[in-house]
Amino acid sequence: MTKRSRRVAIAIVGAAAFSLAGCRQEQVDAAAFPDLQSCTDEATQGGLFTVEDCQTAFAQAETLHVEAAPRYDSLQVCEDQHGEGACGSEAAATQGGSGNIFMPLLAGYLIGNMMSGRAGLSAAQPLYKTSDGRFTNAARTSTFSTNRGAAKLSTAQFARPTSTVGKTPMTRATAASRGGFGGTGVRTGFGG
Repeated sequence: MTKRSRRVAIAIVGAAAFSLAGCRQEQVDAAAFPDLQSCTDEATQGGLFTVEDCQTAFAQAETLHVEAAPRYDSLQVCEDQHGEGACGSEAAATQGGSGNIFMPLLAGYLIGNMMSGRAGLSAAQPLYKTSDGRFTNAARTSTFSTNRGAAKLSTAQFARPTSTVGKTPMTRATAASRGGFGGTGVRTGFGG
């Protein structure tokens, strides 16, 4: 083998290894909390995240909640998808939306360290109850058994969900045709 062909072979092997590594989803340290206080309490005891991370992520989750929470045309349809008492009006959630549109209440949030172990850059997702007592993120990419715990999660769990603001709210028929909210996600669990 000539010198040039050896370099080409090494370059091809290196590119193939890089491509295969790129196919795997990057995993990040993540945690779920039912509320901001739970996160800040853990942060003061040396948890994964700082108090500032908790506050920033909670604000992000609240913003995404207003922008991307599923919207329903009746309280009954919302409660069919999220459980009794787990819904409120869009007007109450957004301080100005429609009183005839209903959204699930924020049931917690995911926070992820997007810098692979280095503090400073976190991402968040709101969590909602599902009708079977589990929890799901706004994008419906995963279903979790609890809204508290820590795990390694894919960065895809923190992708920005599609906005639902101004879109036609789901009816009983559209919710049923989609298999229910949270019914399509990957099941993931948190270790305690």
